[in-house]
Amino acid sequence: MSHGIPRSEHPRPQLTRPEWLNLNGEWQFEIDHGDSGRERGLLDRDLSGVITVPFCTESELSGVAHTDFIDAVWYRRDVVVPSDWAGKRVLLHFQAVDYDATVWVNGTEVARHRGGWSGFTCDLADVAAAGETATITVRARDVKDMPGNKPGGKQSNHQHNNAGCNYTRTTGIWQTVWLEAVGQQAYLSRPRLTPDCANGRLNVVQPIRGATAGLSVRMELRDQMGTVAQAEVSADLDFSPSLSLDIPADRLRAWGPGDPHLYDLDIELIDASGAVVDAASSYAGMRSVTIDGRAVKINGVSVFQRLVLDQGYYPDGILTASSDEALVEDIQLSLDAGFNGARLHQKVFEERFLYHADRMGYLLWGEFGDWGIDRDTPRAGYITEWLEVLERDYSHPSIVGWCPLNETARPRPEGIEGLDDLTRGLFLATKAMDQSRPVLDTSGYSHRVPESDIYDSHDYQQDPDEFAKNHAGTAEGRLHRNGPEDRPWSIPYAGQPYFVSEFGGIRWNPAEASSRESWGYGREPADIEEFYTRFDRLCQILLDDESMFAYCYTQLTDVFQEQNGIYLFDRSTKFDMARIKASQTRVAAIEKQ
Repeated sequence: MSHGIPRSEHPRPQLTRPEWLNLNGEWQFEIDHGDSGRERGLLDRDLSGVITVPFCTESELSGVAHTDFIDAVWYRRDVVVPSDWAGKRVLLHFQAVDYDATVWVNGTEVARHRGGWSGFTCDLADVAAAGETATITVRARDVKDMPGNKPGGKQSNHQHNNAGCNYTRTTGIWQTVWLEAVGQQAYLSRPRLTPDCANGRLNVVQPIRGATAGLSVRMELRDQMGTVAQAEVSADLDFSPSLSLDIPADRLRAWGPGDPHLYDLDIELIDASGAVVDAASSYAGMRSVTIDGRAVKINGVSVFQRLVLDQGYYPDGILTASSDEALVEDIQLSLDAGFNGARLHQKVFEERFLYHADRMGYLLWGEFGDWGIDRDTPRAGYITEWLEVLERDYSHPSIVGWCPLNETARPRPEGIEGLDDLTRGLFLATKAMDQSRPVLDTSGYSHRVPESDIYDSHDYQQDPDEFAKNHAGTAEGRLHRNGPEDRPWSIPYAGQPYFVSEFGGIRWNPAEASSRESWGYGREPADIEEFYTRFDRLCQILLDDESMFAYCYTQLTDVFQEQNGIYLFDRSTKFDMARIKASQTRVAAIEKQ
C-alpha cells in the first residue's frame, strides 16, 4: 500500500483481510449542475476534471473546493483487479457517499444507495475478474430540495453560506473507496460481538453470505499471552450461526477508560473438506453497560461520563479528517482537557474514529445526523439508514449509548402524529438491533417514548446561579425540561438516569475582532478569567448533583463561525488546559455512591 495514497489505512478495522486495495487518490471528476449528466453521456466518456478522493467536492483537500449548491457530481476511475485474486469474489466498498449514489462498473449498474452517513458494497462477480480492468463510474446526487429533504446533520441546506450552527456542505464521496477479495462462493460478513461480562464469555453471531451445506465457522480469541478461547460450530443449518467464547477467569480483563483492553479475534470459514474458504481478523472488548437507579454503570462501576460535544468538522476536509493521525489527535485533545468521552453530534463518524476510541478507552454516544428531515412525515429511508449505521457500529466497545434524534422540538399535541411515529420507530429499531446499550429517544426537547432508557435536557443558561436553580430539583424528579411549562414538549419524566446533554457553549476567541463576529451562547465573558470561572461553576453544579450520571459540554473545537470550542478550529490551544482539566476531574457525586 503506497503511503502516497491519502487516507491509506484500512477503513474497517473490525473486519480485515490481507487482500484489499485502497482506491483513494486521483479520480476523474465533473460537476453536473443540472443533474443531466446521464443524458449528456457522462457515463460513457472521460470526465473534464480531477478530484482527490476521499475528500468531498467542497473541501480544499479535494482540489475542487466548490462550495455552492451542487445537484450532482460524477467520478470515474480505471482499476486493474490484482491478478493474484484469481479464484476470489471481488467486492467494491464505499464507506460513505453523500447523498444518492449510483455505481456502474464497466457500464453495468452494480449498486444504488441513498444516505450520506452509511456505506455500501458492490459485488463485482461477472463484471470484473482478477487481472481485468474495472472502469468505475459514480454519480452522486445531492439536490438541495430533494423530496422530503434528507438527514444531512449540520450541513447548510437553506442558504449559500454558513450560518448559525450550520456549516459547509458535503457532496459526493467523503470516505474511503476500496476493493476486497473474499471467498468465491461463501464469505464472512461483519460479526456481531456481544460481551457477557457477568458470565465471562463473548457471544458472537456470524452472518455468512452464500452459505452452502457442509460449512463451519472456527474462531480463536487471543490476548498478549496467546490463545484465550476457541470454538467451532456448524454453519449450514442456521441462517446466522452463533457461538460463545468462554474466557477463563484469569484471562478475563474488562475494557474501560484507563484500561482499554482489546482481544484479537481470528475467524475462519471452513468447507466440508476442511479447507479454509474465507478468513478475517477482528477484535473485541469485554465491556458492560447497566442501569442502576439513576446511575449508568460501566463494568458495574459508576463512571461519571464527562462528555464533550464533537461535531467532527475540519477546516480543510470538512467532514473528513486529513489523516488518521488527526482522528487520534481529536481524542487526545479531549482527554487532555479532562473529558473521558464524546457525544458524536449530528454526524456518523468514520469507523477509524471508533477504532481509535476503542484503543484509547474513550466513551462514545452514537448519534444520527438527523437534521434536515421533515419530522412531521416519517420516512422509511430515514430508519433504513440508521439501521445500517447500527449494524456497522454495534461491536465497538467504546460506544456506550445510542441517540437517533436531536432537538426534535415540537409542542404536544400539535404535530404529535408524525413526530411520535418517527421517534418511536427509531427507538424501537435501535432496541431491536441492540439490547446491550441504553437508548435515548431524542437528545433534548421533545421526549416522546415512555420506555426510553435515558432522559435529558439541553441548558445553555450562562449565569451559573440561574443554571443551579434550573437543576436544583433533579434529586426529587423535578427536572429542567426544554419547552414552555404550559405547552410541554415532552412526556413526563419516569425516573430514568438523567443528564444535561448540552450545556456551556461559552463564546471565546483570543482574537478580539474575530470574537465579535463569532457565534456562541449568551453573553461573552468580559475576559478569560471570567471564562474560567463560568466554566468551572457550570461543571461543578452538575458534578455535585448526586442524580446526574453525565454531562456533555458544547463543544470540543470551534467550527467555522461557531467559536465556542475548547480548542480553535485548527486544533490549536485556546486556554490553559490544566485549568480546564482541573475543573472536570474532581470526583462526581454519583461516583461516591
